[in-house]
Amino acid sequence: MRSAARLLLIERDAIRPVLAAADPEVFDLPTVCDGWSVRDVLAHCAAALSRTTSGDLHRFTPADNQADVDARSGWPLEEVLAELYEGYETAATIIDRAEGRLDGIGLGEWIHGGDAREPLGAADPYTSAGIELALGLISERSIERRAASVNVELDGERLAFGVGERTGSVTTDVETFVRLVSGRNPDPGRFTTDGVSVEALLLFS
Repeated sequence: MRSAARLLLIERDAIRPVLAAADPEVFDLPTVCDGWSVRDVLAHCAAALSRTTSGDLHRFTPADNQADVDARSGWPLEEVLAELYEGYETAATIIDRAEGRLDGIGLGEWIHGGDAREPLGAADPYTSAGIELALGLISERSIERRAASVNVELDGERLAFGVGERTGSVTTDVETFVRLVSGRNPDPGRFTTDGVSVEALLLFS
């Protein structure tokens, strides 16, 4: 099974007990995603899985994603969660068969899992189960998107990033790196860069 499909199933098993243990009011807490609550993030994740399973994919622009969230704004929370849980396995199968074309959905679901876990007080929102697969997918995405080649050092380990001649370097920890590439408000005190801008590391718009 492709890494992105495996990551999606790992995320399913990791997020479900976290959400099951959460009090109803915490789903209204704000997340790092501008204007979205925990519930909104989960609604987006559920919609993306449903679109994957039905084949009704859109471009996942901010406007597209907001429309999906708005469409579920009147649903009971239980219905949003049911759609989310029902989508994981079938979507993983489809991602596995897509030969890489849908890998970004598996990785995106995992990152959004961090968006939901963080307000709930999880200690490792962006280094949760599956982090090794996520880092590999981030490396692959940087190559596919032809990002500038950067020397990435994470807690003393190197990660391949980008294509072409080396343009700079970034030194940080794993969680901060995930935040950097996904635009999740990284702490400036937890990373250093040389010859590369933070914007050049961003892989998700």
